[in-house]
Amino acid sequence: MTLPAPRALIAEDEPLLAAALRQELARAWPALEIVATVGDGLSAVQQALALQPDVLFFDIRMPGLSGLDAAVELADAWPADTPFPALVFATAYDQYAVQAFDAQAVDYLLKPIDARRLARTVAKVQDLLAQRQPAPAPAAAVAPPALEATMAQLRALLQAPGLGASAAPPPLQPAQPATRLSVIQASHGTQIHMVPVAEVVYFEAADKYVRVLTTEREYLIRTALKELIEQLDPQEFWQVHRSTLVRATAIATVTRDEAGKQHLSLRGRPERLPVSRLYAHLFKAM
Repeated sequence: MTLPAPRALIAEDEPLLAAALRQELARAWPALEIVATVGDGLSAVQQALALQPDVLFFDIRMPGLSGLDAAVELADAWPADTPFPALVFATAYDQYAVQAFDAQAVDYLLKPIDARRLARTVAKVQDLLAQRQPAPAPAAAVAPPALEATMAQLRALLQAPGLGASAAPPPLQPAQPATRLSVIQASHGTQIHMVPVAEVVYFEAADKYVRVLTTEREYLIRTALKELIEQLDPQEFWQVHRSTLVRATAIATVTRDEAGKQHLSLRGRPERLPVSRLYAHLFKAM
C-alpha cells in the first residue's frame, strides 16, 4: 500500500527565512508537501487545525503567540483520535534554548538553516512518522500516549529559561525569591480597592487586563498573569490554563466531558472553567 505524501506547515515571521527553509526542505525531503506557510503564532494554530499536517516547523519568536505558545495551544485543541504532528522548532542560536530542546528530546533547527543539520532533522522526523500508528477509534477519553509525551515536553519547555514565561536568559546572579503577594491593589475610577489574596477564587487574563474574581466581586488589574504567577504560592494557586490561575482549595469538582475535556466547578463562583490538556495531569484521583 502506498502511503500518502507527508505534509508540513511552516510558521516563520521572516519571509526570507521561510523561503530558505522551503528551499532546503525541497532538497532534503522532496516528497514533503508544504501545505501552508504563515507568519504568526495564531495563524499557525488555525491553519494546523484546519489542515492537520504531519510535521510542524515553528519559529520560536513570532508576533502574538510564540512558537512554543502556539504549540501548547494547538496540542490543547488537537483531536484525540489524530496523531499529533512531529514538532520542530527553529531558533537563532541561543545556548539556553538549545539546552532546553536537547534535554526534552525536541528537535530544533538553528537559523540560518544548515543543510547538514536539516538532513539529520529530516531523518529523525521520517523515522518518527514511520513508527506512528493512528489512535484507535472512537477517541479515548484520555489523550493517547504520544500526545501525553508531547504535553510533558511542552510543560518542561515552558519552564526553561529563555523559552518560558520570562522569554529571557537566566540572570548572571541567582534571582532572589519573589515576595508573596498578600494584597491585590485594583483601581476603579478614583478608588483603589485593597483585595486580600486570601479572598481571590481565581485570576483570568483578558486582553490587556487580568480579572480578579472573589466570591462576591470582580476587579481588573493591569499586571500580567505571568508576573502574578511569580508572586503567588504555586501550592495555593494552580495554573489550569494559559490564561487561568485557580485557588486549589476553591475547586469543588473536576468533570470530564465526552470529548475528554476537563472542567472545574468552583466553591463560591457559578462559572465552570476549562482545563487545558497541558495541566490535566494535575487532576488524578488519589
